Amino acid sequence: MSPTLPPDGCELSADDLNERIRAFWIDGRGHPAVALTDVQRAEYQRLLAALRAVERGDVAEAA
Repeated sequence: MSPTLPPDGCELSADDLNERIRAFWIDGRGHPAVALTDVQRAEYQRLLAALRAVERGDVAEAA
């Protein structure tokens, strides 16, 4: 199963985002050299951007 972003308005913590990012490299893919689909790559990039925003403090963590 591919990780997905939550609906708009639902924030994730840095730990949750990291877990979803790591999920791209398990479940049979297992290695960054394994090509992602275009959809997976786009979602992966969105997760990385969301993690950067959380790390910068641009987004408040969910309570």
